[in-house]
Amino acid sequence: MTTMPAPTRDTPEPSGSPRPVAELRGVSKTYFKPDGSVMVKALREVDLIIPAGQYVAIMGASGSGKSTLMNILGCLDRPTAGEYLLDDTPAQELSDEALSAFRGKKIGFVFQAFNLIPQLTVEENVSVPLFYQDVPKAERLARAREKLDLVELGDRIGHRPSELSGGQQQRVAIARALATDPVVLMADEPTGNLDSKTGEAILSLFESLHSEGMTIIMVTHDDSIAERCERVIRLRDGLVDTDEVLRSRRG
Repeated sequence: MTTMPAPTRDTPEPSGSPRPVAELRGVSKTYFKPDGSVMVKALREVDLIIPAGQYVAIMGASGSGKSTLMNILGCLDRPTAGEYLLDDTPAQELSDEALSAFRGKKIGFVFQAFNLIPQLTVEENVSVPLFYQDVPKAERLARAREKLDLVELGDRIGHRPSELSGGQQQRVAIARALATDPVVLMADEPTGNLDSKTGEAILSLFESLHSEGMTIIMVTHDDSIAERCERVIRLRDGLVDTDEVLRSRRG
């Protein structure tokens, strides 16, 4: 196991290295009380580079800053200080409206609770992100079917979430996250609501996506899951405690 030093903004990228998909430069996040006093410093001048195609686990105890880090990486929150570049775009400089549109195009989210719309079919659920990008209906449905085939649910397009198992619902959620062809897939405890056998199948799917070049960032509390990733970033008190590269990208 090799320990990787935390990257700094002055560290050049080695020749031939994959380009950064996500880059944090001195990012801090402070939460304030209503009177303006500091409530908590959730992140403290974090420098981090995530190259294209990397499979990363983010870990840390409650209060370590991992949820805040994930929210900033996912463009769900803004840093108090520092810079965040996603796909070479400084996210903190975008207006709220532009940031929302940017997030929808660049990031696919997979949640522990699936977050599917019960009234919609599987096909319609997967096509929802494309609706907000003004993609024509015929193309939306065609791309939904393509992603459902990818997660081996092409025969379930007319079903509703309540007619599927938990593992199938999570596959639908992954297909939905992939519908926009994002540059990064972000997963928050994606196997947390699944039994071990079903969770194993979902993790195998993530590994397959990674082998095809998908950049994946996953929050997990489970060391056995983290060990399957390419890199593990552990946070403590708003700082990167350890940053370990476990293996090179799978071929």
